[in-house]
Amino acid sequence: MSDSSLRLVWVYPDLLSTYGDRGNVLVVERRARQRGLDVTRIDVRSDQAVPTSGDIYLIGGGEDRPQRLAAERLRMDSGLPRAVENGAIVFSVCAGYQILGHEFVNDLGQREAGLGLLDVHSTRGEGARNVGDILADVDPRLGLPPLTGFENHQGITHLGPGVAPLASVQVGGGNGTGDGTEGAWRDTVFGTYLHGPVMARNPAMADLLIKLALDVNALPPVDSSWYDALRSERIAAARQQQSA
Repeated sequence: MSDSSLRLVWVYPDLLSTYGDRGNVLVVERRARQRGLDVTRIDVRSDQAVPTSGDIYLIGGGEDRPQRLAAERLRMDSGLPRAVENGAIVFSVCAGYQILGHEFVNDLGQREAGLGLLDVHSTRGEGARNVGDILADVDPRLGLPPLTGFENHQGITHLGPGVAPLASVQVGGGNGTGDGTEGAWRDTVFGTYLHGPVMARNPAMADLLIKLALDVNALPPVDSSWYDALRSERIAAARQQQSA
């Protein structure tokens, strides 16, 4: 990758793109173009091979059956694990997050193998779903402001020693384990339960992915006033949810 180009891969939009998760790739693409980067975006449907030469891979959420189909096809394809071996950045949401782990419970109630790109495994909770706004403090090593998003899941994701929590929950359920964690990350692979879409609510996260792909410590500033207004609105909503 040159210092003026970026290859974005949106994985399986036909199966994994709930709650506006397609907006994640749109925001990353826009913020890269605002910095004068030449962006090539590839939308890879589930009947197509996942390229191994991308810089940033984005995976959204999905319902139970599409999640199982996506996991089956990604295991057979092996393009995403090879891309990670090549140093690619991967950002996954909800069902995509679970797929990156060792295993999850599928729509048939069976344990389904994931890709093992994150040291996590997911089960299904017996209680109420985690639904609503979520606010969480990001791992300080990532240097990001608090994350705001929307969660709607019954999954419980347990983190192994090979990953760190992406964030600590102020408001919401997060990983569902009761320990206050939300998401997971290792090196250049990230997972979260936050929809929203999460990049529109958290442009600093989109910028982090771009910086990692370019291997730079900073990016030229761009206008974030629209994003800031959205963040303020949703953070206030989360605070209101907390006090209700």
